[in-house]
Amino acid sequence: MAEQNRTLVYPVVPIRDLVIFPGVVSPLFISRPKSIRAVEEAAERDRTLFIVAEKRPYGDTLQPDGLYKVGTVCKMLQNVRLPDGTLKVVVEGGERAEVKKMASNDSFMLASVSILASERPAVSTELRALMRAVLREFENNVRLDPKLPEEIARSVRDIDDPAVLCDIIASHGNFDIADKQKILETAGVEDRLDLLMKMLVNENELLGFERDLEEKVRSEIDRDQHNYYLREQLKVINDELGEESPTSEADEMREAAAASGMPDDILQKVNKEIGRFCKLPPLSPEAAVARNYIETLTELPWNVSTEDDLDISNARKVLDEDHYGLEDVKERILEFLAVKKRAGEDMRAQVICFVGPPGVGKTSLGKSIARAMGRKFVNISLGGMHDEAEIRGHRRTYVGALPGRIIHKIKQCGTNNPLILMDEIDKLSSDYRGDPASALLEVLDPEQNKSFTDNFLEVPFDLSRVMFITTANSTSTIPRPLLDRMEVISLPGYVMEEKLKIAKKHLIPRILREHGLSAEEFSVTDAAIKEIISSYTMEAGVRGLDRQLAKAARKVTASLAGEGEEIKGQITKEKLHVLLGAPKLYATRIPKGDAVGTAIGLAWTEAGGDVILIESAVMDGAGKVAYTGNLGDIMQESAVTALAYLRSNAERCGLANFDWNKKDIQIHVPAGAVPKDGPSAGITLALSLCSSLTGRSINTEYAMTGEMTLHGNVLPIGGVREKILAAKRLGIRNVILPDDNKPDAAELSPWVLKGMKLHYVSNVSKVFELALRPGE
Repeated sequence: MAEQNRTLVYPVVPIRDLVIFPGVVSPLFISRPKSIRAVEEAAERDRTLFIVAEKRPYGDTLQPDGLYKVGTVCKMLQNVRLPDGTLKVVVEGGERAEVKKMASNDSFMLASVSILASERPAVSTELRALMRAVLREFENNVRLDPKLPEEIARSVRDIDDPAVLCDIIASHGNFDIADKQKILETAGVEDRLDLLMKMLVNENELLGFERDLEEKVRSEIDRDQHNYYLREQLKVINDELGEESPTSEADEMREAAAASGMPDDILQKVNKEIGRFCKLPPLSPEAAVARNYIETLTELPWNVSTEDDLDISNARKVLDEDHYGLEDVKERILEFLAVKKRAGEDMRAQVICFVGPPGVGKTSLGKSIARAMGRKFVNISLGGMHDEAEIRGHRRTYVGALPGRIIHKIKQCGTNNPLILMDEIDKLSSDYRGDPASALLEVLDPEQNKSFTDNFLEVPFDLSRVMFITTANSTSTIPRPLLDRMEVISLPGYVMEEKLKIAKKHLIPRILREHGLSAEEFSVTDAAIKEIISSYTMEAGVRGLDRQLAKAARKVTASLAGEGEEIKGQITKEKLHVLLGAPKLYATRIPKGDAVGTAIGLAWTEAGGDVILIESAVMDGAGKVAYTGNLGDIMQESAVTALAYLRSNAERCGLANFDWNKKDIQIHVPAGAVPKDGPSAGITLALSLCSSLTGRSINTEYAMTGEMTLHGNVLPIGGVREKILAAKRLGIRNVILPDDNKPDAAELSPWVLKGMKLHYVSNVSKVFELALRPGE
């Protein structure tokens, strides 16, 4: 063609996805106008072309920068124009050449190239061994690659020239264009063979992996096909026997799963479990577990929900129908519904915790909220629960495994947005089986319960649409992290006036209905109801009142049936001893007139407010102090604080001449069978002790409550409403309260404060001024 090291000029034909090697004949199909014009120009000259590969990614390849610098000078053997205008050209690779300069005009590109010298080393033993290794790898490549015919491997076996062998194999190998170009650009024959050897080894490894995968897939397909025929035969046999086949049951499961609306990833898992279920023997225990698991996932309400009724006026009507009083609680519930109505799905989820004594209506409030919102209501009792699996469920590896109560209740009610009431959350316990309170942290946390995972389900379920309400008698036993996730709403309990209204509006109508009585057959006077409240029950709620009224109704029902003593007319206060027996409770006996050493205190109990007497006495002795009346540690500490204040302020309190080392002091709180504790009796203890030590009498028209410090300062207390009502119930009109409790008293209803006189103190010396009579 041309002598080496000479600079020659040829028309240029760029080609894609192909590298032409010396000695190789290749057909080309050319459609680009510039390339066609370059072929025509070569045909007019000496039928010689410079063919070079295009770089990837393909840019403007008709410009010199889009082409490699090394290509092949080729001889054009044939060129034919096809009907579609494409030019078919058959070329034979000649020699490698490097572009020195390339120019482009409107018609075609011309390149000034320099022929690259090709080394022709003597065929040594090492080179022949390398040729045989390359040939062997190429034969493996042909065997593994179905695209290469076996004739190619046979055709290259007789080639002795290492350069020709390398170029022929490289042209037929399934290599990347960049790799082929690298072989073309390598000058040394031995270097080209070594590079080709590495490429063949890598390619053969990939082809081996592909064949293994293909065989594995083909075997699985063959096995599935075989199983399909067996299932079809089994279906025919079952049809002949009149039995249901596992396949038809599996199809029903798949249809139910697809119709359940579960997410796609969970549906995929269920279908996988159904496929596993089909392979299990029908009577095996594993088949029962798999069926239970599939049915549980399928029956869950993944996208079934009820529409919320957010009519505020209707909610107010429902709450007033079901509950008397509790205005603060009702307002909070209505606020929640109002925000839900305005914010919709953007509302931040909240967990409400109703805290209050037994019988005040915590559980029934949850039912009323569900009725007002139009949601399904389910109740979970947490009292005494000590197994974490009750919340999270058991893993399927356990015998008799079941989902936890949360998932079970949601499945039971059939919607994904019910109102779930968790009763007695303060009575959770824990043991070696886990801590249910820790499991509830995820359930009640709005940031986590969107993907709550039950151990039995092993897939996440969205609890964010569920409205959770919890109840407790006290927050002291609720773990702090769990309490932090809830908004506490206190239900303080009912006073006598409220209980009277509840009995007349709610309890008596229900009792009449349950006992088959008419209003004429069973009617109770207000005085009789008040007598039952004060003398037969002692509680903050109305359960005891309900039981006593039901007991009276049973007596009346039996009397009407001809059993027992005949009871006629209205139930009055005088008839209660016949129906209910002697009174079970006795009011605290307030001392008549002034008393020395006896102070009247106010206390809060789970049954509401109460009045207690604190007594003290001084006698000759050795300076000892005794505490009786079942006092707790905190109350004993309050007594020690009060005594320390009196001793440190002896002169101011009129005790300058008192010999502390020769007198014993006895502190007693009556009703010794009842445990008593708390710091709010501090000022009452100080008043009782000051009266006993100085001999000054106490004005029993005053009742008081307040915690006291060593310096005589009075600290605020809780339960102001209940304590004031307890004093009012016993006819005490003067109540001494800490000065910091003024805001609490200001929020009380006018009827609570009617007839009461409140005295606010900031120091115990003010208590002495008010309630301690002057000395002689």
